[in-house]
Amino acid sequence: MTINANTLSAGDALDVLERGWQAQSAGGLTASWMLHGRPGVGKTQIVRQLADKIGARLFDLRLTTIEPQDLRGLPYYDHDAKRTVWYRPEDLPDDPRTPSILFLDELTAAQPTLQPTVYGLLQERRVGRHLLPPSVLIVAAGNTVEDGAIAYDMGTALSDRLIHMEVRADAAQWLAHYAPANAIHPAVTAFLRGRPDLFETTEEAIRQGLMVACTPRSWERVSDILKSVPDRTARNAMIAGTVGAAPAAEFAVIADDIAAATAVEDMLAASGRDRRAMYPATMHGLTAVIYGTVALSGHKNAPQAIETMAEIRTLAEHRKEPAFAAMPLGELTAFGFEMLIRKALADGWHAAFSASSAYRVYSAQRGA
Repeated sequence: MTINANTLSAGDALDVLERGWQAQSAGGLTASWMLHGRPGVGKTQIVRQLADKIGARLFDLRLTTIEPQDLRGLPYYDHDAKRTVWYRPEDLPDDPRTPSILFLDELTAAQPTLQPTVYGLLQERRVGRHLLPPSVLIVAAGNTVEDGAIAYDMGTALSDRLIHMEVRADAAQWLAHYAPANAIHPAVTAFLRGRPDLFETTEEAIRQGLMVACTPRSWERVSDILKSVPDRTARNAMIAGTVGAAPAAEFAVIADDIAAATAVEDMLAASGRDRRAMYPATMHGLTAVIYGTVALSGHKNAPQAIETMAEIRTLAEHRKEPAFAAMPLGELTAFGFEMLIRKALADGWHAAFSASSAYRVYSAQRGA
């Protein structure tokens, strides 16, 4: 069944859900939400980010692992009242004072026998006699049959109870927002900036009959592998099993180049000529420096992060390698400062820019 709703990036879907929560908190809108998207596109991360942003407790229910009684609860006989009473399950939020998100994950893969129980949650916000308080936002997520995932077509009785959004993979937004905020390894971000076509390859993998595909989730796992596994042979085997052999082979060449050329922590600790000599003379290497600087920047090292970013613009003047003269250093610096300023505004250390002589010089040069 075709999803005839808006297709949004993960960041835009997060913004819509946040606006929906604000409307619900103000008493103007009470709705249940549905995130459609291919496996690994970031649906679960959206909900977790939303919980962090609004300070909510997250109740994560994987509907493929539960039975109807897990939502309905279990009955017991009240001899005094001569009636059956239901024990409510602990997985349903009930505190009216604390913001909560009830996340019904893998809704489209849930057994049809469970769906009638879910109907009441999505429409009436109740299961049996248990009514969810207004402090609870309900978000569901799932894949479609066309995604190659285990899924059932959603009937109209269920779909009519939801506000639908289709989430798509957006490499540019993921690199600009999600990667720096979650300290994704610089080798991953540098590689994907040059090869955004390998950010999400599920459709191509299905067409070719391949089991392993590139997804935002798989590239985040590659980042974890790079940080955790020092042995190159084992690391490459793990990455091939995560994104596929062909993308992994291409990535390995770039990762080795970046690993040999960049040491962002050392660059932030250095200054002057020492730092200038540490910049790698490749586009991939400089891109990794930019992402690494943003990821490691904060209140304590803000001046050093700003200086490290600003010096990229002048590398051709101070380093005589022909590669620097051929690279768009001004554009790289502007790109880096966009991300660095965005992070500073989000984390509250943006005043460091007005106090930085390196940034004042950069601004004057750019203005000229």
